[in-house]
Amino acid sequence: MPHSPLDLAQALIRCPSVTPEEGGALDLFGRILAEAGFAVERPVFSEAGTPDIDNLYARIGTAGPCLLLAGHTDVVPPGETSAWRHGPFAGDVADGILYGRGAVDMKGGLACLLAATLDLLAARGPAFGGSIAFLITGDEEGPAVNGTVKLLTWARARGERFDHCLLGEPTNPSRLGEMIKIGRRGSLTGKITVHGRQGHVAYPHRAENPIPGMLRLASALVAEPIDGGTAHFDASNLEFTTIDVGNAATNVIPADARAVFNIRFNEGWSAETLGAEIRRRLEVAAGNTVRYTLDLQPSNAPAFLTRPDAFVDLVAGAIEAETGLRPELSTTGGTSDARFIKDACPVVEFGLVGETMHQVDERVPVADLERLTAIYRRVLEAYFPAGASGASPSA
Repeated sequence: MPHSPLDLAQALIRCPSVTPEEGGALDLFGRILAEAGFAVERPVFSEAGTPDIDNLYARIGTAGPCLLLAGHTDVVPPGETSAWRHGPFAGDVADGILYGRGAVDMKGGLACLLAATLDLLAARGPAFGGSIAFLITGDEEGPAVNGTVKLLTWARARGERFDHCLLGEPTNPSRLGEMIKIGRRGSLTGKITVHGRQGHVAYPHRAENPIPGMLRLASALVAEPIDGGTAHFDASNLEFTTIDVGNAATNVIPADARAVFNIRFNEGWSAETLGAEIRRRLEVAAGNTVRYTLDLQPSNAPAFLTRPDAFVDLVAGAIEAETGLRPELSTTGGTSDARFIKDACPVVEFGLVGETMHQVDERVPVADLERLTAIYRRVLEAYFPAGASGASPSA
C-alpha cells in the first residue's frame, strides 16, 4: 500500500469521488488506516431530499490528548474533460507537478495528513503519547447535510472527545506557509420580492411598477456598512447576486421584481441578529409605499473564531520551521467544515496553495506535498512530545 504523500495523493485522485459518490476514496483511506492499527468505522447518513453519504471515522489510542485530523474526499465535477492537459482522475505527474481533480482541494492535503501520521507511527509505535482520530466526509462539496455535522454528532454520542483539530483545507493564497485559517465568516442568503401590478407601459396609472421599489430597498441595504470589522475579521459585506423581473417584453410593466443577496458576516453577528438588522433597514426604506416580502434562507454557516493560543502557536511554529515564513492568522475565504468542528473542539485550518482548486488542470507541485507532509509531521511531533503523556498543548 502506498505511503509517500505523492503515492497517496495519486491513489486518491484516481478514485472518481465526485459528490455524492464515494468512488473508492474512503475505502482506500480506511484500508490504509486499518493496516496502521486504527479502528475504522464507516457510517452512512441519510436525510430526505439529499443523497446518502459515506463517511469515515478512525481512531488510534485511548489516552489524551486526542488530535482530530479532518477533511473530505469528495470533489467537484471536472467539467469538460477534454479541456484538461491530463485526465482529471489520472493522477499524472509532469515536470514535478501532480494534476487531477482534488490535487489541491483536498485529496493532496489528506494524503499529507495520512503520510505524516504513518511516519509518526512508524517512528514511535502505538504508544506515541495520546490519540489521533481521522474524521473524513464525502459531503463537503455538496449539501453538507449528511457529512461532517452528522459524523461529529455520531462520534460524540459514542463518547468520543477531541482536544484540537487540524483541518487540511487549502489555505495559502500563493505560497505554502503564508496563511492559517483560525476562523471563518458566516453566510446568510436572502431573497426579496417587490410586488407590483402588471400593465401597459403607455398606461402606467393602471399598473404598479415594482422596479423603483426594488431599487429603493436594494439601495437601503448597501447605503451604510454593516459594521467596521473586528480585530480578526474584515467588515461584513452584502453582495447582490441577482436582480430580475423575468420580463422579455419592452412594453409591459412587470408584476414583480426579485433580488437575491448574500452576506458574509463576522463574529459580531449571528444569523438571527443580522436578519433583524436587514428587516429593520427594509422596513424603514419601504415605508407605506413598497409592498415586499423577505425570505431569509436557513443558515448552517455561523461566524466563528479560534482565538490564538498555544495550539495555534504550535501549528504556526511548525510552518515557520519548515518554510521560514510566519503565517498570517486569517479568517478570510468561504465556508468550510470547520464551522461544524468548532462546536467539538478548537480548530485551525492549514493546507496547500488554493490557486487552482475547482479549476481545469487543478494541480500541485510534488515539492509542496512533501513540504506539507513535513509540516504536519512537525505538528504531530510537537503535539505528542516524546516521553510526554496526557498533556494538551493548551493545558
